[in-house]
Amino acid sequence: MKKMLLSSLHELKSTRNVALCGLFAALAIVLGMVATISIGPYIRIGFSGLPNRMVEFLFGPVVGCFFGGALDILKYLLKPEGPFFFGFTLNAMLAGVIYGSILYQKPISIKRIVLAEFLCKVLVNCLLNTLWLSILYGQGFLAILPMRILKNAVMLPIDSFILWFTLTYVKKFLVRSGFFSAPAAAVNGK
Repeated sequence: MKKMLLSSLHELKSTRNVALCGLFAALAIVLGMVATISIGPYIRIGFSGLPNRMVEFLFGPVVGCFFGGALDILKYLLKPEGPFFFGFTLNAMLAGVIYGSILYQKPISIKRIVLAEFLCKVLVNCLLNTLWLSILYGQGFLAILPMRILKNAVMLPIDSFILWFTLTYVKKFLVRSGFFSAPAAAVNGK
């Protein structure tokens, strides 16, 4: 674990990696403003988190944590929705650590992606987000938890497939363009 964290921290020394993080941040902001599909009042399929997942996959949990926190604050400054609450920034950072720890320097596999999605949905979305919402809006934690569990259960396979598809093809593109080097097994998802 220590070796992975140090390797992820070392990723920040590369100007190319920092520039790529900037491009992913810009993409996340644009996707957050224009690419959301609403299915009823409670379920939204959004694509603005995909650039975060790509950063966490490519550069690891440390970069993912910093990227998630900074991007959450930047998104709020550009388009505030409700009051600023640091708990949501903490969630973005924790998600970066979870996805980065499970996906960084490992081959793309649906099993690994489902595990990362599941952990994030349970720990971050269902527990912490529900806690922050109950604190912010004075609603009972247990009153809003069942609907949030249902929403995340529905979204787990959808988000897992979207992430698998995106990581598979973005990584192939980055390897072919020479921007990212990876072993053949990691590119092919084996």
